[in-house]
Amino acid sequence: MNRQPIQPFARPAYVMLKPVGDRCNLSCGYCYYLGRGSGVMMDEALLEEFTRQYIESQPVPQVLFTWHGGEPLLRPLSFYEKALALQRKYAHGCHIDNCLQTNGTLLTDEWCRFLADNHFLVGISIDGPQPLHDAYRRTRQGGASWHDVMRAIGLLQRHGVEWNAMATVNAVNVEHPEAFYRFFRDIGCEFLQFTPVVEPDRPDCSVTPDQWGRFLCAVYDEWVQRDVGRLFVQLFDATLANWCGQPAGVCSMSPVCGQAAAMEADGSVYSCDHFVRPDYCLGNIRRQPLVSLLYGDRQRQFGLLKQSSLPRQCRECRWLFACHGECPKNRSLTDRWGQPGLNFLCRGYRQFFAHVAPTMDFMRAEIEAGRPPANVMSKLPNS
Repeated sequence: MNRQPIQPFARPAYVMLKPVGDRCNLSCGYCYYLGRGSGVMMDEALLEEFTRQYIESQPVPQVLFTWHGGEPLLRPLSFYEKALALQRKYAHGCHIDNCLQTNGTLLTDEWCRFLADNHFLVGISIDGPQPLHDAYRRTRQGGASWHDVMRAIGLLQRHGVEWNAMATVNAVNVEHPEAFYRFFRDIGCEFLQFTPVVEPDRPDCSVTPDQWGRFLCAVYDEWVQRDVGRLFVQLFDATLANWCGQPAGVCSMSPVCGQAAAMEADGSVYSCDHFVRPDYCLGNIRRQPLVSLLYGDRQRQFGLLKQSSLPRQCRECRWLFACHGECPKNRSLTDRWGQPGLNFLCRGYRQFFAHVAPTMDFMRAEIEAGRPPANVMSKLPNS
């Protein structure tokens, strides 16, 4: 393969691929994406064109395909078999991985054998124990989904599929942080991601800044007591990385963003999954090369704007190194000087960072001394 030089882009760009658009078999009360998609299913010609262009656009020989939705399992297994065949066709020596985000309700033994045989990483959307999960994650007929999701987790575990949990923190489960966290620990979850619901159009589902701060502090206290190095919580790992001056590994907690685009089922590419709207459409790969969309000036400016648009309150904040203003989609407030761009959750994050500072400082010292941090509370002076 004759790779086109794309320096100075030293880092790969990722694309969240949406083969079914916004179609889903659930109707979650807080969903920000339903109704925003292209309304079409991805055809195999576009799948092939994307696969070729995506692999060729990467500056490194490791390529990650991320399948998202909607609910990506609404496409049949044969679609993903075709996808893997195309990956092999265009790999030209690249190492290719696949991850898939699903609500789990459509998983079967056949699906799990395929996922295990092809080494997929599977993200399962689940919001905690049954009463917390079923509060918003309902079927289109209004039925509960928790039992089906738990059945799916059992299937993944039985077939040896690597999986992680992806939870939203919403107006219901935010008030039960200990039960929320212990549930994931008890079901054998090793990797946990959670993200706050901040939807101005759905205040009944969204968290408040104070709720978010209390939730983070309570979950962190559960985690730091016994699970450091055993259960990996994305937000806590990103915070520790920032504390140590290392890349956070997640765009929301990084100084700039723009490395994670989204592609709709019609080939339209958007700057970010949270900005799937016309003013953030970069173009369509049927008409423009993907590499020019991912690494062009418009996307680069989108990423840099995260830093350059910070208001004065953020730029003078002692915790800027830890959050970098968090996700731009949540920057809906004005700061104390009347400048726009303050994160809606700022007060909660400030509470969290002040709370975790002593243990973060301790873990940073342990890492700098070459000792992996574990059992922090038993080692922390005056604990």
